Amino acid sequence: MKLEQRKQKVLPLPQFFIRLGRYGFFSLILITFSVGIGVFGYNYFGRLNWLDSFHMSCMILTGMGPVAEMTSESAILFSSFYALYSGIAFLSITAVFLAPIVHRLLHILQVDRDDKPN
Repeated sequence: MKLEQRKQKVLPLPQFFIRLGRYGFFSLILITFSVGIGVFGYNYFGRLNWLDSFHMSCMILTGMGPVAEMTSESAILFSSFYALYSGIAFLSITAVFLAPIVHRLLHILQVDRDDKPN
């Protein structure tokens, strides 16, 4: 998806909302994928039931911390690697979601600056 360049006009609001929806949908897919990894991993390695696995996955992904203790070595390793992945995923998903908003804001500021006479 190509964003407007510096010399182009700011995207009209309805088209911006469509772009925001696309980025939001992609962010939702990334969140679903990331939570899914955690749910299946905690269910398999940590021997947690599905609801507890979902809870643990969501808490780790958002940076809140673990809610259940991992007892086996494989569960501890999975939990450690999932926590590392979650830190990167959370920041990346946030960046994907906010990218069109930040781009629009910066584009508006740049266009306003370019349109003013010297």
